[in-house]
Amino acid sequence: MSVAVGYVATQERRAALSAALGEAALRKTRLQIMGPQPGEASAESESDIRDAIAAAAAVGVDASLRHNEGSDAADLMIDASYEEDIELIVIGVRRRSPVGKLFLGSTAQRVILEAGCPVTAVKADVGPR
Repeated sequence: MSVAVGYVATQERRAALSAALGEAALRKTRLQIMGPQPGEASAESESDIRDAIAAAAAVGVDASLRHNEGSDAADLMIDASYEEDIELIVIGVRRRSPVGKLFLGSTAQRVILEAGCPVTAVKADVGPR
């Protein structure tokens, strides 16, 4: 079984990656990091993913990178949620205004509504407001 997490180099996604690693360790399962296509990742993203795989290994979690092969990020996570070995999807979410929620599509919203397995939504620690 596996825990899957969508990853893009943002504060929300880093929080999701940390939470997904914790879930995989707790469940004693694998971690699949769904990342950008080869050659499309920034140096920062590649470094974050390498660090996450090393951190996973340090706590006994087998982690691997699963490239997004041209699919929309939401489609990739939704499709993965129906695979037999995926037991949980972890996604990062950000605060949006009511107007933003109304007029702009949301990857997180699509994943939450359409996924075939449980989804954990993680909000980045943005400090006091």
